[in-house]
Amino acid sequence: MSRYIGSIHKKSRRLGFSLLENNKEFLKGKKRTYAPGQHGAANKKLSGYGEQQKEKQKLALMYGLTDKQFRRFFATAKKMKGSTSLSLLRILESRLDNIVYRLGFANTRRAARQLVSHGHILLNGKKCTIPSIVVPLESVITVKEKSKKIIKFDGQFTPVGFVELDKNTLIGKYLRYPERAELNPDINETYVVEWYNRLVK
Repeated sequence: MSRYIGSIHKKSRRLGFSLLENNKEFLKGKKRTYAPGQHGAANKKLSGYGEQQKEKQKLALMYGLTDKQFRRFFATAKKMKGSTSLSLLRILESRLDNIVYRLGFANTRRAARQLVSHGHILLNGKKCTIPSIVVPLESVITVKEKSKKIIKFDGQFTPVGFVELDKNTLIGKYLRYPERAELNPDINETYVVEWYNRLVK
């Protein structure tokens, strides 16, 4: 599976889930509970396999992952102590593009990925153009001096609790791993673990 670059709104409708985590994909702020298309409103109950696949697709699209990346992150999570499902989410949240998004330097993860790949972001003082790199705790993420003019914050934006940001200097810090309660409650990561347990040994 290559990285999806099509319409996020369409995928959100099909999954019944806001991939942007702000519900802006849904018309007039009202979430349609059915997929797009002629037969989208048909009531289709998914099997256990189907539910696992759906949750995997939600995470892959939300974080912008290819299947190869997903398998690699899952294999790493399995080797970590504690809950595999929580470890997987923490790895995904530790990606540089996600940290840039969580700091508010970009409104979406796609935009954050572009900021990183175009060389606008510094990781611990050095330019890093790899969006998928896993950021160590206590790392400092900043915007290049020449690129600061392109960063525009939403007036009501507040960073999540596991990162710290100085809006004046555009210096951010990855403080700690996120707790499950700080992440999207509409994701069932257990299904994702069950999906990949069959594939990754």
